[in-house]
Amino acid sequence: MGGFFLTLRQNQFMEMERVCRECGNRLMGRVDQKFCSDQCRNTYNNKVNKDETAFMKNVGRQLKKNRRILKELNPQGKAKVKKHTLLSKGFSFKYFTNVYRTKEGKVYYFCFEYGYLALDNDFFALVYNKEI
Repeated sequence: MGGFFLTLRQNQFMEMERVCRECGNRLMGRVDQKFCSDQCRNTYNNKVNKDETAFMKNVGRQLKKNRRILKELNPQGKAKVKKHTLLSKGFSFKYFTNVYRTKEGKVYYFCFEYGYLALDNDFFALVYNKEI
């Protein structure tokens, strides 16, 4: 029994002081604890993911805008518009959610369920596919 007490006592001296990754306060409790509170954990993770989160928000915002523009210009489910019309409303051809290739080799780009196909003379065919 004396050996157990001695080992426990030695481990207490060898243990490094653990501190919160966000505020630096001393941690008490579980050995794998990294933060002193939920607030510190959230603040730390928000700082770490700040750039990535901002990028993802901007991409998501543009995808939603593209969808809204396609929906607005295509109320009947099929339409034909000029490239200039899409661009003047703020449409970005850089962002889309998926691509559909037909057997004939035509490529439709979709922003969620609304899509477009490049035609000749800067025209685009707009389509709606509720199954996507």
